[in-house]
Amino acid sequence: MDSVFRALAIYAILLIIFRISGKRSLAQITTFDFVLLLVIGEATQQALLGDDFSLTNAFIVIVTLVGIDIGLSLLKQRSPKLELLLDDSPLIIVENGRPLQERMDKARIDESDVLTAARELQGLERMDQIKYAVLERSGGVSIIPQAQQGG
Repeated sequence: MDSVFRALAIYAILLIIFRISGKRSLAQITTFDFVLLLVIGEATQQALLGDDFSLTNAFIVIVTLVGIDIGLSLLKQRSPKLELLLDDSPLIIVENGRPLQERMDKARIDESDVLTAARELQGLERMDQIKYAVLERSGGVSIIPQAQQGG
């Protein structure tokens, strides 16, 4: 039973930490972020298993973590407030070619991140070619280009 409580506690702690760290942390991973995730993974493994490295304990921990994830996804389907709390909502960060700086600062996204997404997703080169840029729940940036002038 100790393994189940450990898994619940670690899941909750990691969920809170990643929720506080923001969407950008998960979507645009840098080398530093990758190393940090590896270290977190190792620390998490040690905290989850404690001194018991048996297959049975590992199985209990895995089943508990998957069960928590399934349970939360079912709860989020029934409760929009819980879904908003856990996953946040999409955020418009550029409107009609104009960066919404306060929102971008809060999300730790800069213009170069938006322009990178614009180039990769739509082949756009300038901010004024973007009608909307949206920071999605997943942390990715969606780009909606300005309507093309007739021609």
